[in-house]
Amino acid sequence: MKVVTSRFGSMELMEEDLLQFPEGLLGFGNLRKFVLLDDPNDEIFAWLQSCEEPDVAFPVLEPELFATDYHVDLVKSDLEVLGLDDPMKARSFLIITIPADPTQMTANFKAPVVINVAKRRARQCVLQDNSLAIREPIFARLQQRVVQSPSKALKGHSEDRSVAIRIPDSATRPPMVEG
Repeated sequence: MKVVTSRFGSMELMEEDLLQFPEGLLGFGNLRKFVLLDDPNDEIFAWLQSCEEPDVAFPVLEPELFATDYHVDLVKSDLEVLGLDDPMKARSFLIITIPADPTQMTANFKAPVVINVAKRRARQCVLQDNSLAIREPIFARLQQRVVQSPSKALKGHSEDRSVAIRIPDSATRPPMVEG
């Protein structure tokens, strides 16, 4: 299946590479098919790319990389939509917002993207914990993580082939526009 993206160009993917979001993402309920892409040229972020809308892609990070005390408590409806019987088999990612000033980047701790890897089903789950922020500043945490463990890759976990698809060198990348 050919997927066209505005960020990474065209790429051939297999149906089993897709993540199905039965309810879409918050604010994007009409988009149901995504793929988690690992860009080998980006040492920090993976990308949750829509397979239906080339311009829709979200940078994501695994919360364990910079928030050791973060825990995703799924409710019964989350487990049902995901088709999960064991929440420990799920993988979680936080959607990152990167403004013009990257030192102001934030992560959505309140509504992580949770993936049932075995069934390739995903849901953006709104957690019940009211102490979690939708726009949690993370730049200082990421910076601290890099300083404390410079030899440990930030994307170490997401390179798991069963979740993230490595962007092939053969992807037809659009030309970069400087402005």
